[in-house]
Amino acid sequence: MIHPTRTNLLLLKEKARSVSNSIGILKARKQALIKEFLDTARPFLRSREDIRNTYGKALRELALSLGHEGKDTIESITVAAARDFGIDIIEKSIWGLKYKDIVTYDSPVRESDKRGYDYFSRTPHLEECACLFEKLLESMIKNAEFENKLKRIGAEILRTTRKISVLEELVFPDIIREVKTITQFIAERERESYFRLKRFKEMGLEKGAD
Repeated sequence: MIHPTRTNLLLLKEKARSVSNSIGILKARKQALIKEFLDTARPFLRSREDIRNTYGKALRELALSLGHEGKDTIESITVAAARDFGIDIIEKSIWGLKYKDIVTYDSPVRESDKRGYDYFSRTPHLEECACLFEKLLESMIKNAEFENKLKRIGAEILRTTRKISVLEELVFPDIIREVKTITQFIAERERESYFRLKRFKEMGLEKGAD
């Protein structure tokens, strides 16, 4: 226990208020992070479902394209349609929490005349196949953004929860116990001083009567 003085008692009470405020701020931050987590989780789950559906459709269209166009033609078209696709990783922040986001320079999904081959001479299955795989790329990039954000927010929610628990279950109760102990000590000391003073007065009156 720290030295039981009124000054230390005031300091402890101020510390208790500070810890209480910190708990309130952390709880508000936790609630905001949980809301952001849920708001991100919903499109993330939709994105994963889109990837599964798009991938299945793309494979079916690829199989049909191979049947109509032949493997050699598909491979040559793949080379013609190849391109450099640039992305950038940028840092964003929410409630002081930093996470990585992905920025694309171009849209993953191109118009038919931008893919580098004569689409008029190709079957609709090939065009649909190319479009679906580009949409798949778009969904995967978006999915990566969501996944990174969710991991960072989820980890921060856990850290914030642990901080709140430590403050609520250990730090704050310890301070309150110290406040009560010092308050009781000071009260007892004041009562003793009061009774001593009273006794001195009584003794003074008794001597005066003699």
